[in-house]
Amino acid sequence: MRDAGDLLGAVLLGHLHCAVAAAGAGEHVALLVDSVDALSLATGPVILCSPADTPSVALPTQRRASLSNMDWDLLASLPDGDRAEILAAAARRTFNRGEMLVHAGDRADSLHLIVEGRVAVEISTTDGDRATLNILGPGDYFGELSLVGSATGRHRTATVLALEPTRTLSIDVGTFERLRTRQPAFERLLVTALAARVERLSDRLLDVLYVGLDRRLYRCLLDLAKIYGDEAVPPSIPLTQDQLAGLVGGTRPSVNQALQKLSGQGIVQLQRGRIVVRDLAALQRKASVPTGR
Repeated sequence: MRDAGDLLGAVLLGHLHCAVAAAGAGEHVALLVDSVDALSLATGPVILCSPADTPSVALPTQRRASLSNMDWDLLASLPDGDRAEILAAAARRTFNRGEMLVHAGDRADSLHLIVEGRVAVEISTTDGDRATLNILGPGDYFGELSLVGSATGRHRTATVLALEPTRTLSIDVGTFERLRTRQPAFERLLVTALAARVERLSDRLLDVLYVGLDRRLYRCLLDLAKIYGDEAVPPSIPLTQDQLAGLVGGTRPSVNQALQKLSGQGIVQLQRGRIVVRDLAALQRKASVPTGR
């Protein structure tokens, strides 16, 4: 008999592919769903957030790299002893800036918990271009679908690239199988993560289909401000406009036009290879969904 996590994983992929087909979504959304095994959307700030009112932005100071201070939503439901056990079983990995954590086409056989650094989740489009689907930082994770059932024959469909020196904890499928065979709490952890994945990806699909590009960009900038923000200085986002275009599912000219409007209003400052958010409150207001007249 298949485990609940395995069944939910199969339902997840079927649900999302059917949703994309029914909506007649474009290539960007289809690639997003095809990249579900390597993309992490279940935790942390989510690029292309849902159509609900954008939450108030409070910029945290950067998370400490110490494991005792780390907080992964994925592990929140575990008792302290089980949490310590899974962290102790994980392999410590380090990556230099520009190094690939996983590559599209690699066998999908491990989950990564990000301890330090920021990474970009990227895909290749049918015309050979690269698109950035998400930016992840400390406390985020990716690859949980590799823990569903047998990983044999399953491959990564996205590349994860270190944007700065990065450390992760890697849990391979064999280690996780041993843990969840002994302790039901680990099975519940996987079910919770996969259920959250369905909700997050469904929200992203709706956002791309029904929310205008400008508002998607405003929300994206707010989410990135959380990832790169520091209470002492205005948030400085070291991403190119091409990368932003990938994050919001738009073209570079359209994103540039929207950014120029924000710049003219004094909300952001455009610099070479980065965007500085000068007025978070104004950006928050522009990102909010109208409540009607």
